[in-house]
Amino acid sequence: MTPPDLAVFPQTFVGKVALVTGGARGIGAAIVRRLARGGAAVAFTYSASEAAAAALVAEVEAEGGRALAFRADATDAARLRAAVDQAAAALGRLDILVNNAGVVRWGPLATFSLEDFDHTVSVNVRAVFVATQAAVRHMTEGGRIINIGSCNADRTPTPGGGVYAMSKSALVGLARGFARDLGPLGITINNVQPGPTDTDMNPADGPKAEALHGVMAIPRHAHADEVAAMVAYLAGPEAAMVTGANLLIDGGFAA
Repeated sequence: MTPPDLAVFPQTFVGKVALVTGGARGIGAAIVRRLARGGAAVAFTYSASEAAAAALVAEVEAEGGRALAFRADATDAARLRAAVDQAAAALGRLDILVNNAGVVRWGPLATFSLEDFDHTVSVNVRAVFVATQAAVRHMTEGGRIINIGSCNADRTPTPGGGVYAMSKSALVGLARGFARDLGPLGITINNVQPGPTDTDMNPADGPKAEALHGVMAIPRHAHADEVAAMVAYLAGPEAAMVTGANLLIDGGFAA
């Protein structure tokens, strides 16, 4: 199956400002493109992919959009807060936060290191809290927060994924709990939970693809643009009554 036709988009996000963490590659880059093509000015963070970040900024600008890249390691709370503040200052406001930065550390319980455990929690959970707390200080009514979780929060069919699944399950509680805090402010928060998605971290023709497709109702990897389309829905006006939700886009992986 070919990727969806993304040539024309409704200009849903004209006048809006978005920040995407971990936005230089993969799903994050697809989200940056989707929001920019919808009219948003988009800032994004990256950790090590400087060349990819610069290329993405140039791509967005070549299409007539506006993008800014900020280097910020998700494990550095002070730098991450600063990136949120800098994006809001540079672009005048902040309407949409997409917590996309994440890591995958996979291994059996007997040999899984405490260092890998702490790093997984730092990036996949702590950084979401840090960025969300910083972002809401810049948001007004109509603000949107979308976390990129994982279908492994609902189903982990092979050994070795316990810590990763735990970190993504934590986002379920954060979204439900923070929905109560943010609802009176007119700000929504939701999780998007992708299944296998064709990126350099999990390619559609990779060694694990056949096994993954074997447990899916739709036996293929998602395109990153399909995940970005769900993010765009949650970031837009039609999703104003959706909050505290965990939305699977996994081809039936968790069915």
